[in-house]
Amino acid sequence: MRRFLTIFLISAFLLVGGLASPAGAHPMSTSAVLLDIRDDRVEGEIELPIDRLAIAVDRDLARTSVLGTDRTFLHQYAARHISAAGADGTAWKVTLGTGSVRTIDGVAHLVYPLAITPPDGGDVTDFDLRYDIIVEELLTHDIVVTVRYDFDRSILSSDDAETLGIMDRDTTSLKVPAGEGSWVQGFLGTAGLGIQHVGEGADHLLFLLMLLVPAPLLASGGRWRTAAAPSARRSFVRVVHVVSAFAVGHSLTLALAAFGVIDAPTRPVETLIAFSIAVSAVHAIRPLVARGEPLIAAGFGLVHGMAFASLIGELGVDRGSLVTTLLGFNLGIEVTQLLVVALMMPSLIVLSRTAVYPVFRLGIAALGLVFSVSWMLERSTLTSADPFEGAQTWLVGHPLLVAVAVAALAAVARQVAPSAGSPGPVTAAHSGNAGGGGARADEARSVVESETARS
Repeated sequence: MRRFLTIFLISAFLLVGGLASPAGAHPMSTSAVLLDIRDDRVEGEIELPIDRLAIAVDRDLARTSVLGTDRTFLHQYAARHISAAGADGTAWKVTLGTGSVRTIDGVAHLVYPLAITPPDGGDVTDFDLRYDIIVEELLTHDIVVTVRYDFDRSILSSDDAETLGIMDRDTTSLKVPAGEGSWVQGFLGTAGLGIQHVGEGADHLLFLLMLLVPAPLLASGGRWRTAAAPSARRSFVRVVHVVSAFAVGHSLTLALAAFGVIDAPTRPVETLIAFSIAVSAVHAIRPLVARGEPLIAAGFGLVHGMAFASLIGELGVDRGSLVTTLLGFNLGIEVTQLLVVALMMPSLIVLSRTAVYPVFRLGIAALGLVFSVSWMLERSTLTSADPFEGAQTWLVGHPLLVAVAVAALAAVARQVAPSAGSPGPVTAAHSGNAGGGGARADEARSVVESETARS
């Protein structure tokens, strides 16, 4: 009897599960209200599943009819069932634009652009959204309300989107916190966006690294050479020049593009960024221009700035918050650059005083050259994919591990393979070589030291 009861329960469970699975695989469609909160208005859109809308209005709707014979009726119906009011109860103006049909999650939706403005052109503050499209007839329907953009609350991209709540038959009014936050919160949010953009951008990071690699060295006779008296101060000054030049370059085009003065297609810009890495990699192998890292950084910084501007453009920033956005975004970029310098430069300086550095420098430069050529081919559509994408993603995703590995290499190399120019004990073999040989060595050292002073 017990065995029979067990089999019966298991069979019943499987039967119920089998019957329930189709419903779970095809959940009922929901509506969506998407809001972009600006200083003086709220923009966005409403997304209405056509199958649910047909039940609510008791009409046989199709993709063609909602934009044809039923277009005027549906627009008037939707407009009657959405409104907004300020905290004092004063009605705000709600406008629905021309509808279009879009497939969302495999379901056809009628989509209306939405605009909500406070009376007398005032600033947007907290307001109540009142909405019962479809739910006034279809009791089981839900509406998801989401804020996609609000600068003052640091909601700047789709990753930051905030769901305010779900409206249904019993909840047809929802408070929208449009007056919360401040410009400080927005400024910090855009700074974080700048940090994220550069921190996740393998091409921007690799360009900077290619310029840092030769910073501890001297260009002499068309080659990179280690200074006879290596100076951490000189290396630091050169790095400051590089970072500052790059900042000036990208800040200029970022501002011009953000204000609409210049506009460049994305694909050529991204291809030029890959080319900039190739040039800086070749420069790390052999100096193209004496003390030319700041020139390369400034010149190609102009190109990188246009790429940064494309992200600003995607945010749909208000004119009123554009300057704050640019300042915050630039701050984030510079903070990331300084973090890269702080993580990598001490190790590079130590490594440059060892016999390992020429091999290390050439290896890093070769890697940068390979990556940049692969990016150029892909971005110019000559190839369909980047075969090194996995390696690039891993390296960018583990910056601390990379920095620790380079630091460990520097520590080991300093102990086992110091360069001839590194400070060390003077042996009899070095000091006993008097006469012409010693004089020539002193003369060569003086030449290199004078080159160091000039740089």
